Amino acid sequence: MKLITAIIKPFKLEEVKEGLAAVGVEGMTVTEVKGFGRQKGHTEIYRGSEYTVDFLPKVKVEIAVIDDLVGKAVDAIVKSAKTGKIGDGKIFVQSLEEVIRIRTDERGEVAI
Repeated sequence: MKLITAIIKPFKLEEVKEGLAAVGVEGMTVTEVKGFGRQKGHTEIYRGSEYTVDFLPKVKVEIAVIDDLVGKAVDAIVKSAKTGKIGDGKIFVQSLEEVIRIRTDERGEVAI
C-alpha cells in the first residue's frame, strides 16, 4: 500500500478529483496549504506599495491506494494537474505500513 501526496494548484483540484475517480480511487483528503518551490513566490503591488508573496496558495491531496493502483493514480494526477508552467506542483509516494478502518477495525488493503 502507498500514500500518494500531491501538491497542486487550487484551480486544478476538480480535474484531479475526476481523474482519480476515473481510475478507481475512492477517497481522498484535501487540505489548503501554502508553500513555494523553485519559483520562490512573486512580487505584487498593493495600493502603490510593492511587496513579495513568499508563500503561494496550493492544495494538498492525499490518497491511500493499493500497490496495483499507484501508477494509474500518479498518471491521473500528472495529466489532470499539469499546466506546463512553473508551480504545477509535486507528487510524493510513500509506503504505508498499516491502514485501519476505525468503524469496522478492518486492516490492510481492505481498509482502503
